[in-house]
Amino acid sequence: QVQLVESGGGLVQAGDSLRLACAASGRTFSSYAMGWFRQTPGKEREFVAAINWNGAITDYADSVKGRFTVSRDNAKNTVYLRMSSLKPEDTADYYCAARINGGIATRRESYTYWGQGTQVTVSS
Repeated sequence: QVQLVESGGGLVQAGDSLRLACAASGRTFSSYAMGWFRQTPGKEREFVAAINWNGAITDYADSVKGRFTVSRDNAKNTVYLRMSSLKPEDTADYYCAARINGGIATRRESYTYWGQGTQVTVSS
C-alpha cells in the first residue's frame, strides 16, 4: 500500500509560478512511475505529466508542455510539479498518482494509487 499526500496548491495570479509536491509512503517509491493529473468540476480527470521510476523519461500534456516540469527525488520519496506561466485555465484540483510498473503512462487507469489532491486557482 502506498499513500500519497499532495501539497503546494494555492491561489496565484496569471503568469505566476507554483510548485506542487507529492510525498509518498513506503519503501518501493523508487520503483514506481508517477503521474500528475488535474480535474475541474464536471470534467474528467485529465493527464498533466508523468515521470518514470528513475526520472530519465517524462511526458506532458500538450496544454502544459514548455510550462510545467515534473521531477522526482527518490531519496525523499517525493515527486514535484513545477508550474510556470500559469493561466486561468490551469485552475483545477491536482492529483498525483503512482504506477506500480515503472514505465510512464498517460491513462488514469494505468495508475494504482492516488492522493487526495491539492487545489490550484489561477486568477486573471
